Amino acid sequence: MHDHVAVITGGAKGIGRGIALDLAARQWKIAICYRTSEAAAQQTARAITERGGEALAVRCDVGDPIAAKQFVAQVEHTWGRIDVLINGAGPYHRVNLFEETVQGWNEMFDGNLHPIFYLAQAAAPGMKARKYGRIITFSMANADQMVSQPDVTAHYIAKAGVLILTRTLAKLLAPHGITVNAVSPGFIDSGSAPPEELAGMAKRIPAGYIGTVDDTVAAVRYLLSDEARYVNGANIQISGAWGI
Repeated sequence: MHDHVAVITGGAKGIGRGIALDLAARQWKIAICYRTSEAAAQQTARAITERGGEALAVRCDVGDPIAAKQFVAQVEHTWGRIDVLINGAGPYHRVNLFEETVQGWNEMFDGNLHPIFYLAQAAAPGMKARKYGRIITFSMANADQMVSQPDVTAHYIAKAGVLILTRTLAKLLAPHGITVNAVSPGFIDSGSAPPEELAGMAKRIPAGYIGTVDDTVAAVRYLLSDEARYVNGANIQISGAWGI
């Protein structure tokens, strides 16, 4: 799978960066987008090229449907196609439902759910024309449980919506040689949570330890491979059995 083109939202840091560097080692062309992390995005772009890939780092708010469409068009203009769309962007905040603001509520959907719809609509025509494509979304390990989440309500609802949208896209795009699957991490040491918070959670994880970015990257690598060509509409939990 050399010379493929991937779009990774939220690719400047954390899991998205890990995926980008893994693909770079196989000489992929990789476009990452960011909203505020310009320095991290430029550093990741340099790391991609150092590992043998080609990089494009674009400031873009994929929660804006016009900007998302323009981002896809820019990548297609630059490299001629998009083979893989990885929806890694996923803002998160913890606040009680009755203390949540309208802005905060909307941000969770604009950041976690809506971009998948916008980007899939924009990238799917090219994938369908070539009869090939891989789309990966990111949910969370217990989003399919539909349990109450007083302090992360909007985020949780958005991540449950990601699973429904993933399965819907899978059914619609399977006839065109395109797979759409979800990866649902539990507690992963990706740099987004304080170390003390992660350490306190380890005792609640059946496996007994916090997952790594590499654990998540390995699942993505499988879903992008030819071995996973018949895996479509799946949800792979990366959680050490937490949240099931």
